Amino acid sequence: MDPTEHARREHENMIGALALLGSKADGALVRRADGVAVISTGLPFLLFNQVIVDGGEATPAALSAGVAVMRERGGRFVVNLRVGSDDRFIALMTELGLAPLSERPWMPGMALHPLLAEPLPDAPKSHEIRQVTDPAGLEDHIRTAAAAFELPEELLRAVMVMDLIGREEAAIYVGYTDGEPVTTGLGYRSGRTIGVYNVATLAAARGQGYGAAMTRRVAADGAAGGCDIAILQASEMGYPVYGRLGYRTVVEYMGYIEAPTPE
Repeated sequence: MDPTEHARREHENMIGALALLGSKADGALVRRADGVAVISTGLPFLLFNQVIVDGGEATPAALSAGVAVMRERGGRFVVNLRVGSDDRFIALMTELGLAPLSERPWMPGMALHPLLAEPLPDAPKSHEIRQVTDPAGLEDHIRTAAAAFELPEELLRAVMVMDLIGREEAAIYVGYTDGEPVTTGLGYRSGRTIGVYNVATLAAARGQGYGAAMTRRVAADGAAGGCDIAILQASEMGYPVYGRLGYRTVVEYMGYIEAPTPE
């Protein structure tokens, strides 16, 4: 499998995961048409309010229409363009009055391949990772992830709902140390790709290998289910951890937001 295919599968999985989770928010608009995905939730988190190229048939008109929808709905949003693959739309961003979110790509998409269903290394002492099967486990996931990401619990409650439990393509996890929840994870499957999401560890529990253990668990469960590649989008904090686990950057995203209004 070549790097181009790795990048394609990372992109496909990310859109699928965000579309699924975003659709759970009250009043959300999720639309995938004409090669463009629009995910609009109104939640205070850019990835849940974005326009993104979803296929080779995307045109400037389709992307412009997506931006118009976001502006009509109000609130902050981002247009996410892949470096290289979507460069044909860079000039359009300026025409639409959008400006780069950052000087450099703001989000790397990473992949691990081949993905082997091998026995997991021993988990850190007194640490157990459980797949969520009930409301109590989901509550532990929400509270722990919100605290670790420093996000409002209401944001997680809007997208992490009971309807996700039992779905073939989704698996929710919580890691417990001495019976207390300290880390979280989420797996999303698209075809033979397992996406690793929501990996977060409480500040007081960091440095113990819990995040790495969670990442390995989500990927291993995906491999056991027939997946042959794992993908994720890395934060600055998580990037070196994923690199040590063998993940490599296969795509980078440039974000474009509303240009500041001149004073």
